[in-house]
Amino acid sequence: MKKSKWSLLLTIVLVLSVFLSACSGKKEEKASGDGSSNGGGSKEKVLNLMETSEIPYLDNIMADDQVSLNLANNVYEGLYTLNDKDEPVLSGAAEEPEEKDGGKTWVFKLRDDAVWSNGDPVTANDYVFAWRKAVSKDTATQYSFIYQVAGILNADKILNPEDPMYNKTDKLGIKAIDEHTIEVKFAGPTSAKPYLKAVLSFPTFYPQPEKFVKEQGKQYALEADKALYNGPFALTKWEHEKGWVLEKNDKYWDKKNVKVDKINVNILKDEATRINLFETGKLDRTTISAEYVDQYKDKKDVFSTVPESSVFFLRMNQKNKALANNNIRHALDMGWDKKQLTDVLLNNGSVPAYFLVPSKFVNGPDGADFREKNGDMNKGDAKKAKEYWEKGLKELGVKKLDLTLLNYDTDTAQKDAQFIKNQLEKNLPGLSLKIKAQPFKQKLKLEENMDYDISYAGWGPDYPDPMTFVDMFVTGGSHNEMNYSNKKYDELIKKASSETDLKKRWEMMQQAEKILIEDDAAISPMYQRGYAFITKSNIKNIHNHSFGGDYSYKYWDVE
Repeated sequence: MKKSKWSLLLTIVLVLSVFLSACSGKKEEKASGDGSSNGGGSKEKVLNLMETSEIPYLDNIMADDQVSLNLANNVYEGLYTLNDKDEPVLSGAAEEPEEKDGGKTWVFKLRDDAVWSNGDPVTANDYVFAWRKAVSKDTATQYSFIYQVAGILNADKILNPEDPMYNKTDKLGIKAIDEHTIEVKFAGPTSAKPYLKAVLSFPTFYPQPEKFVKEQGKQYALEADKALYNGPFALTKWEHEKGWVLEKNDKYWDKKNVKVDKINVNILKDEATRINLFETGKLDRTTISAEYVDQYKDKKDVFSTVPESSVFFLRMNQKNKALANNNIRHALDMGWDKKQLTDVLLNNGSVPAYFLVPSKFVNGPDGADFREKNGDMNKGDAKKAKEYWEKGLKELGVKKLDLTLLNYDTDTAQKDAQFIKNQLEKNLPGLSLKIKAQPFKQKLKLEENMDYDISYAGWGPDYPDPMTFVDMFVTGGSHNEMNYSNKKYDELIKKASSETDLKKRWEMMQQAEKILIEDDAAISPMYQRGYAFITKSNIKNIHNHSFGGDYSYKYWDVE
């Protein structure tokens, strides 16, 4: 997921947090919403949370960033959802699917008590409509590829402009047997996809009410009242660039297990403002940057650090002639101190990354962490970086290079970028690195259009498998976004996608990661993210998902 982008990515800004910590130094920001709190004897359970970015997409099919995906995770629901142990459990489906044809066909019985927020039933056709919409060229969602990841029959052909079946969405492997039964067909054995149920819990597989969507037309999901909700919460208020309100969905089939009545989310870019609101009881939880860690780290009742599976990295756009040079990329990757960035500037539990697939994320068929075999890669130094740099300049026939680093507009991101700029310009003579800060949504669009040289990016996993990271960089992939192409890499990913021998599959993905990082230096990994939080002590049952949408507020409670 774009978080990094799941960037994860995972790609990767969060509801309750940020891609990086706070922004701008403005003091005039005020919380939106109705100002409800848990004080004054009120029986209503209210959470007051923060964000640093507007919602890019309320349409779950279009959602490709962490803010949008996390929202979708709480206001919509698919066949499966993640419980508080990160396990995919039944939600929209009433029972586990009946498997036929050796597992190539799954038949789901849908819940007869699942309804949309207007009272209409969630039907099998809602799934058929949404899935076909997701793979349509007219929709142009960044996440259409996830239907190939799941191995849905004909998804690869429907998405391939050179295939005769291109855009024939009615050929997708899903159909409605009756109002509450859907049949899903897969292109190959599902045993090759041990993560399949987790993938089906991802927002791009959620249903959409066809009649309502068509009635709204281009206005669908542009405002809170232009969408219907079937999840534990409904979006009831959305003040663009200010914040939004989620309220417990009284039409939700499992509403008795939803503890919180209302969630006020305010866009607060200035960290000092967030700290003040927290201290005055108007904000229940916020991330804090390095400068505030020492102030709070001994307050065990409110301070915590949370390790994550999101990895941040520098994209190097190979449409740029200089960045198409292997030696230049290696120099840029090795020419700065990653440990100093995490230990001094971030100081929030993040660790240096010399890899793409994070550590302590998933174990292989032998029980070993994916990281064990490849370990750290391209762990160079300034001297080695300079040697690569000089070779690259010679091959290009130049003595200097002017490059631009596309960056987030948060304060911490600016500090990180300035640190990288200073180190690279010092260690790589002849380099001039300009920083271009952009608001979150605009930055994503520039990346999508490959209108940049180098970009500060991230990715969080969409499902619990290394494939969610390594398949990003196949030639022409929707999340490649940097013109990288390696035939051997593509072949490994393609074979791993259908390999039923899980040990061989694991080894293929490890080989691919080594090509991407060690051989090609296609990206420059920065850090595996951690977060420092301060949280009111009465907020309970907080669980951070290690993939997909980061939080399920369904499980949270306020004492």
